[in-house]
Amino acid sequence: VQLQASGGGSVQVGGSLRLSCKASRMIFSTFSGSDVAWYRQASGEQRALVAEIKSDGSLNYVDSVKGRFTISRDNRNKKVHLQMNSLEPGDTAIYYCHVHNTWAPVNYWGQGTLVTVSS
Repeated sequence: VQLQASGGGSVQVGGSLRLSCKASRMIFSTFSGSDVAWYRQASGEQRALVAEIKSDGSLNYVDSVKGRFTISRDNRNKKVHLQMNSLEPGDTAIYYCHVHNTWAPVNYWGQGTLVTVSS
């Protein structure tokens, strides 16, 4: 299984980016039955959860991105997206997608995509 993340880049404050992550060689039922999430790791800091969408569709966001970021999933195509609006310098980090469940079990990380927000 491979998680391929894309969509990172450099934007100015207030700009938008859309991150995508595709799970390759994962069967549909495993992906649709997994929780998927985006984490980020800024320079010198630990990796931290940004947003999560569980297999039942329930959502979880870190407070700092609420109202600005939207996570979504496309089970048919085994993708997870993160729409990021009103970007701030504090959003600068490497963003990682994560797919996991406890029943398979599954625990996969993408390779990371860099987001840089400049003022």
